[in-house]
Amino acid sequence: MIRLGVLLLLCSVSATVMAGPAAQVPVPFPTAGSRTTPPEQSPPESAAELPVYPAAQFLETFDAGMGQQYLLYGTDTDFDVIVAYYKNTLRDGGRVIFRDPLIHQFELGRFRSETMAYPPSVVVKDYTWNGSQGYLHVTGTTSTRYKTIIQIVPPPGG
Repeated sequence: MIRLGVLLLLCSVSATVMAGPAAQVPVPFPTAGSRTTPPEQSPPESAAELPVYPAAQFLETFDAGMGQQYLLYGTDTDFDVIVAYYKNTLRDGGRVIFRDPLIHQFELGRFRSETMAYPPSVVVKDYTWNGSQGYLHVTGTTSTRYKTIIQIVPPPGG
């Protein structure tokens, strides 16, 4: 009886060992021309009407809560040029949020705390402050640095 139990145990262990490697799927090494990064994200269709600096690259979308999103864009254009663009485009001087590092905000609508997590706005930040090499954005195995980041929070539902 003991021999039968040992035999069953050995068969069970051997079957598990044999099935283990077969269940793993090998991951191939990247070759020339193979895509190692996920496909590029694109901004939501609802962002088509938002004021986006023409040379800005869409980076990603974040959930801001309460049905709102943060849309993040990067550019190698200087902070001052981006702020001037938004002052002209929005016909608004905006306001300086911080001087070190430079952060400038432009409102896109009235903030309603009962329905919004964050004020609808465009926020521009200088990522070259204090000798920084820029904002590091990583997608898959590709990394890119941007001098200036533009964060747009559309009003809810638009």
